[in-house]
Formats: sequence, C-alpha cells, structure tokens
Amino acid sequence: MKIWTVANQKGGVGKTTTTVTLGGLLAERGYNVLLIDTDPHASLTYYFGIDSEELELSVYELFVRGKQISREEILQSLCPSGLERLDILPATMALATLDRAMGNKTGMGLILQKAIEKISKDYDYVILDCPPVLGALMVNAIAACQRLLIPVQTEFLALKGLDRMLKTMDLMQTTQVKHYRYTIIPTMYDKRTKASLQTYKQLMELYSDQVWAGVIPEDTKFRDASLAQQPPSVFSPRSRGVFAYNTLLTHLMSEVVSE
Repeated sequence: MKIWTVANQKGGVGKTTTTVTLGGLLAERGYNVLLIDTDPHASLTYYFGIDSEELELSVYELFVRGKQISREEILQSLCPSGLERLDILPATMALATLDRAMGNKTGMGLILQKAIEKISKDYDYVILDCPPVLGALMVNAIAACQRLLIPVQTEFLALKGLDRMLKTMDLMQTTQVKHYRYTIIPTMYDKRTKASLQTYKQLMELYSDQVWAGVIPEDTKFRDASLAQQPPSVFSPRSRGVFAYNTLLTHLMSEVVSE
C-alpha cells in the first residue's frame, strides 16, 4: 500500500481537487484506492454528494475509538464514490473538536497510521486530504504518509503558505526518526498572468529539487466536475487539467518505483 497526503497550510490551493483527480486516475488505472477526508469542513466528502451530518460512521470514529477499532468497523465507515475501485472515508464537523478534546493525549499523532495499517491489504493507494490548519488532524495525516504532496497556487501569497508547510515538516522531523519525502505541485497556473509566471519562477529557483517540473493549469472543468460530483477524469477525460494530473501521476508513480 502507498500512502500519500495532500497538505498545505493555506486554503484554496487545490488540495481537494488534487486528491479527487489523482484518486480517480489511479482507480481508472486498475488500483484500489481509498480517499480519506480529514478536514472538518468535509469538502472531499461533499464533493461526492455525501451529507456528512447524516453519517453514522466517519473518520471521527477512528480517533475516538483509537486502537480498539477493528478492520471491519473501518470498512463499514466507507462510502462509495460512484467510481469502481474508489472509496471514501468521510469527515464530519465533529473533527473540529479533536484538538481541544484529545490534542494532549499520548500517541494522538499516530492514530491514522495505525488505522490505515489495519486495511493495508484492502487498498493499493490511500490519499489523505488535509485541513489548511496545523493541528492533530494534519499531524496525523503527515505522520501516516510515505509521500507528502503540496499543491501551491501560482500566486505570491501561496509561497508564504508553502514556507509554513515546510517549517512544519522540519519540526515534525525533529521529533520523529521518519524522513518525509515531498513533492511541490504548482497549481492554478495561468500563463497569461504575470503573477503565475513569477511565482512559478520563484518556486523553481527556491525549491528546484522538490518542485514537479509541470504545472496544473486553471481549468473550469474542475469546477464543473465538482458540480457533477464526479472525478474530473470521469467528467472530462480529455480536458487539459486532467491531462496535467495524468502526467503528474505518471511522475509520482515512477518515483515510487525508484524509492
């Protein structure tokens, strides 16, 4: 099983779009994929038309039950995406209470990792979508992953969010033996704007070894796919945005082979 976490401490940079699109493409390539929503706003959950407030089970139960939760209970918490081989572990607003209720408990940062281990034979890939706030949820999602994917909108303020994200990783690495591999993904790129051109140039100058050489372009098909509650690769398989994510996925999978 490969575990990727999509995170950035800035909202609106394309985290959920990245999670959904890569998940859909992996499923179409024949892999069994689980998408985990760790954001109390439940954007990933709502993307697939799942009403988080009507759920009996969600990712929240993983944190409440901890190591006592069984593989069968985790599988019972999953929701179908509408696409074969792609499942969702949904979020609820109750996740917003976790930092206050459980943030200081010992072992809190490894709950997701241990839960995912219980279903390691059921899925080839797990992709976690994070909230844009540093807390127990993001720490869990990062601690569980083998590779961190950091979408960065190609505009100036997004660079500040990237800087905070990398400092968070450095902080986590000082408290754990684990070394975090990460890939920076330039998103919402518009070659017609000076902001996109300059930001992309800065990304390549500052983080050349970690930045994927391609870009995810601005594409209205992403919004249309969300409205249709379908992965972009299903809604508009020939769109330029899907083509870019397919290229990114090929790159990421080639790195997996080399690791």
